[in-house]
Amino acid sequence: MNMAMMNPPHPGRGIRENCLEPLELSVTEAARELGVARHTLSRVLNGHAGISPEMAIRLEKAGWSSAEFWLRRQAAYDLVQARRRGHRIAVRNLTETCGNSASGGNRLNTSSRHSA
Repeated sequence: MNMAMMNPPHPGRGIRENCLEPLELSVTEAARELGVARHTLSRVLNGHAGISPEMAIRLEKAGWSSAEFWLRRQAAYDLVQARRRGHRIAVRNLTETCGNSASGGNRLNTSSRHSA
């Protein structure tokens, strides 16, 4: 796994470097063109907020790649951040109680569930 995949930059950085800077757009100008508040775009560009599906569509409409591209980049970034905090997620392994055999299906113990 390469370093970029292990530590991807926040996608807001890509918007700033690949979209705003080549057009010499200020944050205020870009926000106006995208139809969002300056503060909203600034938070994305500075990595304090993620790219929402709506923002991804706005970027696509501006001609800055596809909405799917931006959402994939955001998801990749979010997953790396979550994995860094993974040690704080306390979930027990359920593979012993939930078989994955083709014929067995879901074998969770349902005896504690109430019948309807």
